[in-house]
Amino acid sequence: MHDLEADGLPTPRRYWAAAAIWLAMAMSVLDSSIANVALPTIAHDVGASPESSIWVVNAYQIAITMLLLPIAALGEILGYRRVYGAGLAIFVVASLACTLAQGLTTLALARFVQGFGAAAVMSINGALVRFTYPKATLGRGIGYNALVVAIASAAGPSVAAAILAFGSWRWLFAVNVPLGLLSLLIGQRCLPSVAGTGGRFGIVSSLLNAAMFAAAFLAASDAAHGKFDARTAAELAAAVLMGVLLVRRVRHQTSPLIPLDLLRIPILRLSYMTSICSFAAAMIGLVALPFYLQAMFGFSHVETGLLITPWPLAVAIAAPLAGRMVEHVSAGLLGGIGLAIMAAGFCAIALLSPSASIGWLLCAMTACGAGFGLFQAPNNRIMLSIAPSARSGAAAGMLATARLVGQTTGAVLVACLFRIAGPATRMTFVAGAILAAVAAAVSLRRLSAS
Repeated sequence: MHDLEADGLPTPRRYWAAAAIWLAMAMSVLDSSIANVALPTIAHDVGASPESSIWVVNAYQIAITMLLLPIAALGEILGYRRVYGAGLAIFVVASLACTLAQGLTTLALARFVQGFGAAAVMSINGALVRFTYPKATLGRGIGYNALVVAIASAAGPSVAAAILAFGSWRWLFAVNVPLGLLSLLIGQRCLPSVAGTGGRFGIVSSLLNAAMFAAAFLAASDAAHGKFDARTAAELAAAVLMGVLLVRRVRHQTSPLIPLDLLRIPILRLSYMTSICSFAAAMIGLVALPFYLQAMFGFSHVETGLLITPWPLAVAIAAPLAGRMVEHVSAGLLGGIGLAIMAAGFCAIALLSPSASIGWLLCAMTACGAGFGLFQAPNNRIMLSIAPSARSGAAAGMLATARLVGQTTGAVLVACLFRIAGPATRMTFVAGAILAAVAAAVSLRRLSAS
């Protein structure tokens, strides 16, 4: 078993462990986006309406949202590698079920189970990274992780389009089987084996957490589709009620499912706030840009894809660099500078006229991506390294939860602004700039909290 205080894995085992982590993370991130591209094809093939086919995406996202924190807690109790391996195995089996599904209901159920596995990968990934790299180089390890996530996020639509050009939508899920088995094989031999605490798993707390996040997700989905009726109000009320009951249940526990102990640490609390605001801003930009570039500037789908490419490329370059820089420069300062650059990029996009040079547009895209990349790795390092070693699972779960809450918030804001002002509105980028500026200010506050 791996000692909690041991300083990372020796080489070359560390490299193999990192490869297993990257492969599994890339698959889970890709599966969050590739199904979107294939929805029309899937709906036609299984005889479903476009409205009902959205459950192919929603089922996966709801499962992840519900289970991030419970699985992180289970990882602390049973050991991270054991729970991570079980989650990855579930992901592979569910991917095979998606491949073989004959109807929408079967596919949605398989996607829901697949989300269980993805939640294990996403919630425990950070804890494994913490015990894989030595403390002195943890920042660059997190930077490499951010690089993999950025590449997978950017490649999602292209990978889906390439697969659909040569085969059935079923291959989108079938490719996970050999890749998942490879990651599982490497991981079982090379990932750090950290002994679990052996404590009790809070079943009631987990159920309350799942109900809270599921109700909140459904309410957010309604808002994103411009609907607010009695059902939406009931979903919001249920989310608030479950949240209150959950906090009351865990507030006096030493290792609570909702990590109130970590939220009481000022620098971690500020880091979570920074993460939520920044991911909301990034999601606003990435969702709104395709619509804006086509409606305002008249670019084609192909041109739009090419013009957006500098954003993820800049993230991919800046994140590993920031991972090295944070070993010598304050994460609060790096994050503040990066998010200020991102806010400036949003302002530039909002101010550009349709007759502006493409060069200026590319510069603005690059600024958004580079700024976000400069923030992400240092912020993740704080969220993982400041928490006590025994709470690494909770820290990793909160990292993933903050990211998901931010992304959901950003998507809902875009949908609301589109309904108010249309897809050609500059308001989305003004909102993105405001959120990025708020995140920058919160990040800089960590200079006095550290």
